[in-house]
Amino acid sequence: MPKQKTHKGMQKRFKVTGTGKVKHRNSNRGHIMGKKSASRKRRLRQDGVICGTLAKKIALALKPGA
Repeated sequence: MPKQKTHKGMQKRFKVTGTGKVKHRNSNRGHIMGKKSASRKRRLRQDGVICGTLAKKIALALKPGA
């Protein structure tokens, strides 16, 4: 049997915390920042958090051998 591999696309986009939550980079912060308000840009700096069943699925794809 071949080894199961980590999903490389997910590995670049998500990070699993110690408690099992999944962090991700917020959208709408790549370009065209001039028209966005300072408070909106400040909020976008923080990483978004995914929890629940979707986080479990992402965590499973990030460590396939476990």
